[in-house]
Amino acid sequence: MENRLKELKKATKKLQILNQNQRANLIQKIADAIENNIAKIIEANAIDLQNAKNLSSALQDRLKLDEVRIKSLADGIRDISMLKDPIGKIHDGWSAKSGLKIEKISVPLGVIAMIYESRPNVTAEVAALAIKSANGCALKGGKEAINSNLAIASIIKDSLGEYGGCIEYFDISRDEVLEFIRMDRYIDLVVPRGGEGLVKFVSSNASVPVLKHDKGVCHIYVHKDANIQKALNICINAKCSRPGVCNAAESILVDEMIADEFLPLLKSELDKFNVIIHGCDKSKQIIKCQSADELSYYNEYLDFELNLKIVSGFDEALSHIDEYSSGHSEAIISDNYSVCEMFLSLVDSACVYANASTRFSDGGEFGFGAEVGISTCKMHARGPVGVDELTTYKYIIRGDGQTR
Repeated sequence: MENRLKELKKATKKLQILNQNQRANLIQKIADAIENNIAKIIEANAIDLQNAKNLSSALQDRLKLDEVRIKSLADGIRDISMLKDPIGKIHDGWSAKSGLKIEKISVPLGVIAMIYESRPNVTAEVAALAIKSANGCALKGGKEAINSNLAIASIIKDSLGEYGGCIEYFDISRDEVLEFIRMDRYIDLVVPRGGEGLVKFVSSNASVPVLKHDKGVCHIYVHKDANIQKALNICINAKCSRPGVCNAAESILVDEMIADEFLPLLKSELDKFNVIIHGCDKSKQIIKCQSADELSYYNEYLDFELNLKIVSGFDEALSHIDEYSSGHSEAIISDNYSVCEMFLSLVDSACVYANASTRFSDGGEFGFGAEVGISTCKMHARGPVGVDELTTYKYIIRGDGQTR
């Protein structure tokens, strides 16, 4: 492992001397290679799907790759190639009292390690984002997607030719992962993207700096001044369009002033998807649902399950979000402009919405092409992590013989 990481770090130096057009061409080659190998990817993915019969339908959906998704993946990678170059940006420049000319410029982080579960598209997206930002990439996917990941990684490396060494896939055990995340001599950043257990394990044991992609306990607050139809559409989209992803809503808070009208309509729509509802005592007096206990509201179900709570108003909604949110994405539905702006200002999460679904917390939807993950950290990067967040900076100082 150490030798492979050492070679990866060396290969990354070759990548960093390329200009933006050369790196964009490499990314285009990845996209073309993925599109030209759809059958190979689907064949590998079919093995993983066959082995995943014991997983929930939502998690199987995260794992699945078909022709439409693979073509969409290739298109997203092409979008990454067209992004502005994040490297060499001059953030600031000034003359010091000594006469030195100082510039603060963006540079690559170095080698990024990505540890992730379920979604094999991440293999290609992260590789493309890494190349765009002139970083090397060490990938470690979950065992449930091993065949898909190995196939995609092989296709990528072959497409890169002499630069294939800047991407490495590591099929390693949990014990080896512990060693992997302590390779701070070769790895500059590790990003855990998966379940709560994975994120906690990496965060607790890594000596490499960690950028957490924590669980997504996302909330929607339906305010008393909400447009009912708009609220229904947003809640159903946020929960049911893809319940197995981190930007799906896990809790809906409903203002008590509209609960009698809204909850029966909401349940009718959720029943179409067979959503299991865990409701508070007040909710159970209006609709038939299971009981939610104190721990329910911390759950990230990643399935057709949902928490429901009736709140007395804006203040209780904010208090609930403050207590139970994972800091990922929250939304308010209201036609009251002032209340929306107050919500956007006061809620302390990476992505905060007014009158829109939390499902838009995504690098592609934000115009980043894709993302390494949705960071719930507050340092360095927050929200969808695109190419700009995969850079750091250094100071370039030019003098004319100055001494101190």
